[in-house]
Amino acid sequence: MKRLTATIMLLPQLLLGCAHANGVGVAPDPRTSPAASVQDAKSKVVEEQYKTKTTAQSGTLPTVAPQAKQPNIEGRRLSPDDVRRVAPALEQYTQERLYGEVWKRPGLTLRDRSIVTIAALIARNQAPALPYYFNQALDNGVKPSELSEIITHLAFYSGWANAFAAVGAAKDVFAQRGIGPDQVPPASGELLPLDEAAEARRASQVEANFGAVAPGVVQYTTDVLFRDLWLRPALAPRDRSLVTVSALIASGQVAQIPYHLNRAIDNGLTRAQASEMLTHLAFYAGWPNVFSALPVAKDVFEKRPK
Repeated sequence: MKRLTATIMLLPQLLLGCAHANGVGVAPDPRTSPAASVQDAKSKVVEEQYKTKTTAQSGTLPTVAPQAKQPNIEGRRLSPDDVRRVAPALEQYTQERLYGEVWKRPGLTLRDRSIVTIAALIARNQAPALPYYFNQALDNGVKPSELSEIITHLAFYSGWANAFAAVGAAKDVFAQRGIGPDQVPPASGELLPLDEAAEARRASQVEANFGAVAPGVVQYTTDVLFRDLWLRPALAPRDRSLVTVSALIASGQVAQIPYHLNRAIDNGLTRAQASEMLTHLAFYAGWPNVFSALPVAKDVFEKRPK
């Protein structure tokens, strides 16, 4: 009888053991149930969100900054961290593509790339970016006299207000570097020789087309632009053409490109350099402006003597 009673008392435990063995009828372990797994996952998400929020509030970035490839990065108006807080991909493109690749392409020298960039920024009236790029241009071999002359030249091709905005940026850079009035071109002086035959053909064509429409524009074009400004010696004709074509592309002035691109090639800009100028400008003037210029450049290249 005692043995039977003991067996009856052990029966629930034996049944529970069988149920465990067969995988049925067992109360779920709260530590391993699906509901518990979901709850654990939610807890982890909340924990990660809290960590991210705490990181942002502390002013630190959760991602590791890529190695900077941009020169004089401390001279930027916006630091890499400033940009990454708003547009991290933009900073990555800046370092990896723009400075890691574009500025290192062999088609143009660093000096030429600085000239192209400055022309585009002035043409688009992006004065806040100019101090950094003026400093970079000087580091890349552009002379203070050439920067001065680029600004003067672009007053005629991008407007007086744009040129005056550039003067404000250059003034501070020149002061910081100790660049004085003796290092910029005089207001007037001896001019470069003029190709009288080529200028006569240009003037005659413009007079025939527009003399009756705006005689004042035609007269100033001859007297001020091509018999004065283009002959100022502080900027070589090839560089003056590089500035002009860059500014025209950057401001979307497609109709003016054929004459000035042909003139640039006549002044010594190679086709390979013109091609690389277009590539560089895609990043500083935008893809649409460059793609609008591509058919025009293609036409000029194809019609040039081989």
